[in-house]
Amino acid sequence: MYDLIILGGGPAGYNAAERAGHAGLKTLVIEERALGGVCLNEGCIPTKTLLYSAKIFDYAKHSADYGVSFEGAKIDHGFVVARKNKVVKQLVSGVGAKLRRAKVDVVNASAVIKERSSEGFVVTADGKDYVGKQLLIATGSSAALPPIDGLKESLESGFALTNREILDLEKIPESIVVVGGGVIGLEMASYFNSVGSKVYVVEMMDHIAGAVDREISTMLQKEYAARGVEFILGAKVQSIKDGSVSYEKDGATQTIKTDYALVSIGRRPRTAGIGCENIGLKLERGAIVTNEYGKTNVPGVWAAGDVNGKSMLAHTAYREGEVCINNILGKKDRINYASIPAVIYTNPEVASVGETSESIKEKGLDASVETVTLKYSGRYIAENEHGNGVVKIITDNKHHNILGVHMIGSYASEIIYGAAMMVETEMRVADVQKLVFPHPTVCEVIREAMFTE
Repeated sequence: MYDLIILGGGPAGYNAAERAGHAGLKTLVIEERALGGVCLNEGCIPTKTLLYSAKIFDYAKHSADYGVSFEGAKIDHGFVVARKNKVVKQLVSGVGAKLRRAKVDVVNASAVIKERSSEGFVVTADGKDYVGKQLLIATGSSAALPPIDGLKESLESGFALTNREILDLEKIPESIVVVGGGVIGLEMASYFNSVGSKVYVVEMMDHIAGAVDREISTMLQKEYAARGVEFILGAKVQSIKDGSVSYEKDGATQTIKTDYALVSIGRRPRTAGIGCENIGLKLERGAIVTNEYGKTNVPGVWAAGDVNGKSMLAHTAYREGEVCINNILGKKDRINYASIPAVIYTNPEVASVGETSESIKEKGLDASVETVTLKYSGRYIAENEHGNGVVKIITDNKHHNILGVHMIGSYASEIIYGAAMMVETEMRVADVQKLVFPHPTVCEVIREAMFTE
């Protein structure tokens, strides 16, 4: 008998398990693949490892801009992939060690929720039944695969790839079509563009980067278009087969011949086949319905991470798992989705939190938008010879608190947490003006923006 059974060993599951274990709960994690989930094995970490190698290669190609000259810079894709595997292995091992220290049991097998008994929730895994007083579902998500003509066969042949297979290509393709202009698609487009592939991005919407502030996403698109990435927006993919991708745009069908097609149109919660119906869990569009406390409609059952479909980000999953554990322990806790930051790890990076220029108009909010160039930062100018990054600050006109911050430029991913704290704590412009930022840094542009607001 366990106090808590967790289905899924990704960011939501393993972090929650560690917190539960250290709090004294007898905890079991059941993970069918590897600890760390998609993020650690097929997403966040491996992609950032590849992107960092690409960034160094970009620096090498443009080193003369900074007075450093050498010839023959090359990138060894095989070495990059091998290093990625080494990094993943090290971190997966680290997750296992953390769970052992927290005295958490781990079972590597697929699991199905069998029933709710008088003792608790019965979960079957590897031919055995496990019983837990509480149940936390953190089964994550999988790549969304639309009914595109030829896609199934192309996935089987290896012509079409998802976020999993793209990370293990043995050589750099001459060309690749990225279907979907969201975070995964843009990051992979960035990598392959840097290492020499001809990259096409086909996106159904009229802009890239989803809900990112439109001015910022447009700047990112222009940056990569100048580097040779071809963006085909407002286009619907009709078929992926025979070494080509066909799409319809403005009433005409066109075809691109390519070595590979990366399908990255989003992700869907992994709820099929885990037995949700056996305990009457409420689902909406395939996602487990939860409230801000992580509770489902079934008492004693919680859900965290991508499986609830709210915010498919690893750091959201970490926090949701913690919220669930705190509430299980009787410590009332909730998550504020309005202050969760998001990052696109292209070069330059894009980072954002809170309201956008578009959302304040949609919601009818009385707010102001101030855009400041990162060239106000001495460090930014020193390190970015041709950079044109900006930071946008969105503030409430009545209370003067910060509603949103959006950036494109170097270090954006490392700066945005401070902006998220400002949104979370409802800091006012006057409060930030009193803060002392280190100089010279890129982040001090945020403070600079407060005096131009």
